Formats: sequence, structure tokens, C-alpha cells
Amino acid sequence: MKLYYSPGACSLSPHIILREGGFDFQLEKVDLGTKVTETGVDYKTVNPVGSVPALQMDDGQVLTEGPAIVQYLADRVPEKCLAPAAGSLERYRLMEWLNFISTELHKSFVALFSPVFPQDAKPVIKAQLESRLAHTEQMLGDKVWAMGNDFSVVDAYLFTVLGWGAYVNVDLSPWPGLQGYLNRVAERPAVRATLSAEGLI
Repeated sequence: MKLYYSPGACSLSPHIILREGGFDFQLEKVDLGTKVTETGVDYKTVNPVGSVPALQMDDGQVLTEGPAIVQYLADRVPEKCLAPAAGSLERYRLMEWLNFISTELHKSFVALFSPVFPQDAKPVIKAQLESRLAHTEQMLGDKVWAMGNDFSVVDAYLFTVLGWGAYVNVDLSPWPGLQGYLNRVAERPAVRATLSAEGLI
């Protein structure tokens, strides 16, 4: 398998899961500005949308969209407990988490990153995001990981998105639960290896 990624982007989440799952995989870096990969490939021939991540299978098929990719990977290694069994209520709870992160957190951060998003609208987006962060802390409660006792694909995605706060002046100090959670995720060997591989530490 090959993961097309950009350092620190949402592709960080499946990269973490590839390492947590013990997969044999390759990485190919994508310049999101030029849409050209490090080997000179026009990335839009891989993913016409031009966004990361994209996971190329050994048979040449390509899967896009992080939440889909991480669930696919988790189901390949059920013994790693990276996602509850398909069809169970807990699996739908996991999907609930992934959708919340994608629509309520990820998209808000993207607006704050965007140089073309109207500047006068950003304070509104930031205030809405802060409300969602407070809700995220409540959802985590006193659990070690988002789904309970097992590290899951939710944690890889939530860690990735919360980490963007440092780049867009979103201070997480009002939510010590989120800060403690980020620290726990960052201490995992697979996460540290991923951050190192992407040049983030």
C-alpha cells in the first residue's frame, strides 16, 4: 500500500493508523500547492480532488477520505482493536465521532487556515469552534481514549485536528482535558514515529 500525504495535514490520521496497525506501506509526499508528488506525479491523476489523504492499494485501487481510509485499515487488523466490530452499536458510535470531527472541527479549522476565507468572518468561525471544543472535552469526559479503554481511529483523527490549533491561534488552555488527551496520544510510540517520519518533531 502507498499513502499519499502532506506533513501535518489530515493524512496524518491514516499514517498513524498504518503504523499502529503494523502495516507494510510506502509514503509519497504531495505538494498541495502544485498538486505534484515528490516523484513528479500529477497528484490529480491519483485523486482528482487534489486533497490528501489517498491510499493506493496493492491492486492499484485508490481509496480517499480519511474517515473511510482509517476504518478500512482498522477492519484489516481486527486484533488491534482500532475500531469496534462492523454492525455493532459501538461501531456507529465511532462513526458518530468521526463525523463530528470531520464536520464540526475539521471544517472550522480549514476556514481559519484559508487565506481566501473572509477575514471578518473568522472570529465567528473561531467562536463556533471554541464551543465545539468545549463539547469535545465533555464527550471525552474521564475516558483514556475517545472510545474508552482502546486507542482507536477516532483518536488518530482527533489528535490530528486538535493539533492544528497551534497554527491558527486557537488556544486549548481553557480545556485541560483536551490538553491532557493530546499529551497521551503524543506519547504513543506509533504516533511519535509518524510525527518523526513527517518531519514534525
